[in-house]
Amino acid sequence: MKQTLFAAAAACALFAAALPAAAKDKMLIGATSASSSQYGYFVALSQLINSKVPNAETAVVETGATVDNLRRIERRQIDMGLVTTNVGYQAYAGEGAFDGKKVDNRLLFVYATAPQNVIVRNDSGVTSLAALKGKRFNPGLKGSATEKTAEAVFAALGIAPDYVRGSTTDIVDAMKDNRVLGTVKSGAGMKLDGSSLDIATFTPIRVLGLDAAQKKTVAEKFPDLSVVDVPAGAADGIPAYSTWSFGLAVHARTDLPEETAYQIAKAAFEDRTMQVGALSSLKGIDLMQLTVDNGTIPLHPGVVRYLKEKNVAIPAKLMPKSS
Repeated sequence: MKQTLFAAAAACALFAAALPAAAKDKMLIGATSASSSQYGYFVALSQLINSKVPNAETAVVETGATVDNLRRIERRQIDMGLVTTNVGYQAYAGEGAFDGKKVDNRLLFVYATAPQNVIVRNDSGVTSLAALKGKRFNPGLKGSATEKTAEAVFAALGIAPDYVRGSTTDIVDAMKDNRVLGTVKSGAGMKLDGSSLDIATFTPIRVLGLDAAQKKTVAEKFPDLSVVDVPAGAADGIPAYSTWSFGLAVHARTDLPEETAYQIAKAAFEDRTMQVGALSSLKGIDLMQLTVDNGTIPLHPGVVRYLKEKNVAIPAKLMPKSS
């Protein structure tokens, strides 16, 4: 009897082994330039999804970053990708560069913030944003989101510096030589970025923050931005300050299956190793809270389901219209 059962079990095992493996859903993730540290993050995210999401097989595509990724999402050339929260909002609302050309997309999660740091030479005598009026000042890398956002914020605050344009290298050198007194540069999480620290090595700097009235103005006039409070220690000797910020996020096409979005959110929110291995600034960060604090467009329904299961309060602006 035992021999008969064993033979039957063996036959079933051989039959199962002969069956083709279940087909996996193949998905493409749009990242950015392969030379960027953000590209490495998306490689890690792809590996995480492939290991944790059932029946998913993803690959990373080198792209032109946010705007390119949104266009590819619209054309269904990729399934998800890197999108800054401010441009993601503009695409969703049909504003700015997307005026009359809306791109419907959904937020999966925000994985990092990019505080926009106003750096000035300490010997400039400038101690407030208002004092930048008429001063030689760089609003950010020429053609960048930082540049366009800084110009819009300064205009809303009624501040008109004498803008100096240039590349990051140009402006770093100009600040060291005292040909320009300051610049706006995205932070590396809640820390100053490498180019700002390079300036500080040779020239003492200070960071200018928003005052209470300016914080209110930015919050009211820019739904695509967040106002963040950066704690002391963004660099040696730098006290706490407030500034405007946008998030680095993963956005997806609207028809990504709900279960797939749920499983991706679960994998990203619960992971403690793979993403940190790619971006050390993510260590100790609560991605769920980061997402609800910095998201600017409706979440994918699958992500909403996961957050509700975890009893996370979701702002009304992030709720899909059908939820």
